[in-house]
Amino acid sequence: MVKRVAQTLAEKWVTVYQSPDPSSIACYSPGIARLPGGRLLATIDITGMGLEQLGGSKGIRNGKEIQGKLLISDDGGQTWQQQLDFPFMHARPFACGSNIYILGHCQDLMIIQSGDGGNTWSEPIKLTIGEQWHQAPCNVHYANGCVYIVMERFAASDVSGWPVSVIAPVTMRGRMDADLTIRENWTFASELVFRNAVAVSELDYFGVPFFPTLPKETMEVAQGRHCAPIGWLETNLVQFQDPNHYWHDPSGHTFHLWSRAHTGGTGYAAIAKVVEHEDGSMTTMLETVPSGKTILYVPCPGGQMKFHIVYDDVSQMFWLLSTQATDSMTRAELLPKDRYGLPNNERQRLQLHFSRNCIDWCFAGMVAMVADNKQSRHYASMVIDGENLHILSRSGDEHAKNAHDGNLITLHTVSNFRGLIY
Repeated sequence: MVKRVAQTLAEKWVTVYQSPDPSSIACYSPGIARLPGGRLLATIDITGMGLEQLGGSKGIRNGKEIQGKLLISDDGGQTWQQQLDFPFMHARPFACGSNIYILGHCQDLMIIQSGDGGNTWSEPIKLTIGEQWHQAPCNVHYANGCVYIVMERFAASDVSGWPVSVIAPVTMRGRMDADLTIRENWTFASELVFRNAVAVSELDYFGVPFFPTLPKETMEVAQGRHCAPIGWLETNLVQFQDPNHYWHDPSGHTFHLWSRAHTGGTGYAAIAKVVEHEDGSMTTMLETVPSGKTILYVPCPGGQMKFHIVYDDVSQMFWLLSTQATDSMTRAELLPKDRYGLPNNERQRLQLHFSRNCIDWCFAGMVAMVADNKQSRHYASMVIDGENLHILSRSGDEHAKNAHDGNLITLHTVSNFRGLIY
C-alpha cells in the first residue's frame, strides 16, 4: 500500500539556531515573544559535554553546564541575530509595561530585564535561594493589570529518576508597572504537589497509570525503557472569558492550570485551578464538575508531551500546539531500537488544534512532521503576529543524537491561521 503524504501547514522553516556539534551539544527549550513594535525574541538553552568548549555565560544545574541564549529578529522571523548568553534554562521571554524580561531557572528562579527593547540586559538576578525549580517555556497570561506565569518547584527529593510526582505548579503574579527583578514584587500562589493531591490507588477506569509504577521509584517497562511515577509538569495557564463556560468566574480572579499529564498513556492533560482572594493571596486547588466530582484529567490531543496554549482575542479561540502520537499501543519491548523512550513518547509530529473551551478540540492541521525516529519536531512554543502564528520548535534532523537531544531550533509560520477555523 502506498502511504499518503500529509499536507502540512508550515513545513518550510527557518533555522534559528544549530548545534555546533550534535554529538555533544543539544538544543532545548524554545520560547518566543513578540514586542509591540514587531520585534521577535527567541530564547533557547543548550547543554552537553561539548558546552565546555564554548564561551559565554553559563550556569551549573545538577552538576551539568547549561547556557541560555537570546536571539532577535526584526524581519518577521526570516533572519536571526544572537544577542545574549545567560546562565539559566527553561527561559521565557515576555513584555511587561515598558520592560522586557526573561524568566527561567538554574535550580533557583532567575530573571533578567531589558528597558530598551532587548538591546541591552541587566545582570541575572535570583528570585529564590536554595530551591529546585523546573518548567518549559509555556504561555504567559495578562489580566487585572498583572502578568501571570507558572513555574514549577520540586517539593521533595526522595524520588529516584524523573521526579514529576513531586512537582508543584506555582502561579506567579507581578504587576505590569512593577520592577519584576525584585522578589517582593511577585506574589506566589500556594503549592499543590501532585502526589499529595492525587491518590493513585483511587484512580480507575481511565487506565492511569498505564504502566505499573512505584511511589518513589522508576520502573523498567522494557529493557532500557523506564516509567517514572505519574505526575504533572510543563504547565500552561488559561482563563475562561465565556460567561456560558461552567468554569467562568465573572470576577476575573480564577485561573486554570493545564499541565502535561505524565501517565504512560496519551491524550490527557492534568488540570487544577488558582483562585485569587481579596487580600491578594492565591490558592491552588483541584477543580470539580457539576456533579461535585473532582476532575484531574481532561481530553487534550498530545497532552502526554509538552504543549503550548494561547488565547486569541480576535477569534475568541484557544489554540493548542502539541505532539501527535500514532503508535502508543506498541509494546515497549517491540519498539525500534532508535525510537526514544516509551511508546507514548513520540516526537515527530507537531499538530495544531483550536477550541472554544479547552475541552473540545478541533483539528486545524499538521504544522510539521518528520518520518525518521531519530529526527524530531516537538516541545514547541508559539506567538500570534497579526494574521500569522509563529511556531518555534525544538527540532532534529539526520545529524541529531536522538529525537530527544535535537540539534536545531526551527521557526515555522502558519499564515492566516484563523482561516483554519471551521
